[in-house]
Amino acid sequence: MNDPSEHQRRGVSRRVGVGIVVGVVLLVGAGIGVFAYLWQRDDARPVSVREAEQRLDGKAGGGGAFVPAEGVYEYTGSGSEALSTPPKSQAEGPEMPATVIHHAHGCWTFRIDYSTNHWQDWRYCARGGRLVEEGGRTFQRWDFVVSTIENTSTFVCEPPIVVLRSDMVPGETWPQSCAGTNTNVGGTTVSSGEIRFVGVEPLDVGSTTVDAFHFVQPRTISGAQHGEENSELWFAPNGLPLRNQRHIVIDSDSPIGTITYTEDGSFTLTSLEPTTKR
Repeated sequence: MNDPSEHQRRGVSRRVGVGIVVGVVLLVGAGIGVFAYLWQRDDARPVSVREAEQRLDGKAGGGGAFVPAEGVYEYTGSGSEALSTPPKSQAEGPEMPATVIHHAHGCWTFRIDYSTNHWQDWRYCARGGRLVEEGGRTFQRWDFVVSTIENTSTFVCEPPIVVLRSDMVPGETWPQSCAGTNTNVGGTTVSSGEIRFVGVEPLDVGSTTVDAFHFVQPRTISGAQHGEENSELWFAPNGLPLRNQRHIVIDSDSPIGTITYTEDGSFTLTSLEPTTKR
């Protein structure tokens, strides 16, 4: 695939996937100190680069136009995520390895591990000089001492979102929408809104300065869940995420009332060179 023009490169965007785990835990006789200690304990830990490498199959495909090279990329970041009922929180980072895996027909998956209890991926495809997003998944795990709840959300953008546009200019906005389901929440959740291209900005990644494509993305959550996402995003010319800052508030109905999930976090790439499976 031929390299896109400089003007074409200024249109990379992404969807922030929504995957909120909601469960009902019945606690009987839980007023003892040991239970309180275990309840407050955060069992989420950072994922190591070596652990992330296990998802690679040993090969390491090179990059191309809108296709980063395969491998594990090192990110650092911080964040917190919390449920209102039952009250519970867990941390993200500081190490956040991400894998890029190539698929057929110019498609690739970017997966980042916020912790052992939370990961998210996006599926992108390079098509005819454009980059499009087909969807993605989010996994979360919560330890409630007497029960562990896991949830995986799967979102599909149909038709795929065009995330590269040759006519993009700073300040322009365009709509985006994806719909998904959760393993622990019934119904369909829709994430919709717009993306605004801010412009091209220099961003230091290790010892290298990259022309980063900066976007602002406010989105509304509706359907089976409701709330909002507000993200600020920076991408390399090949589509690799360089920096992400996000604030998410999602409400879900349950037999014990509305459960509110909040997430505040960020991640930043520390090296443009990926590692491969040892």
